[in-house]
Amino acid sequence: MQTVRNEAEAELLCGLLRDAGIKCMHRPTNQAAGAMDGASSSFGSREVVVNAADAEEAHAVLAARPE
Repeated sequence: MQTVRNEAEAELLCGLLRDAGIKCMHRPTNQAAGAMDGASSSFGSREVVVNAADAEEAHAVLAARPE
């Protein structure tokens, strides 16, 4: 699992992982929960999640990405 700043970053990382054949999803974190009650869940930090069996490969894919 990796935490990123927003939904756009999460989509970017998931795109890289999917291109490598790794299934992933992202979800909002509970960081600052309630700070924006009623606001869209696309705001705030997100967790990028993969299956435990794919975690090592996912870390390698993300570590190799250009900054």
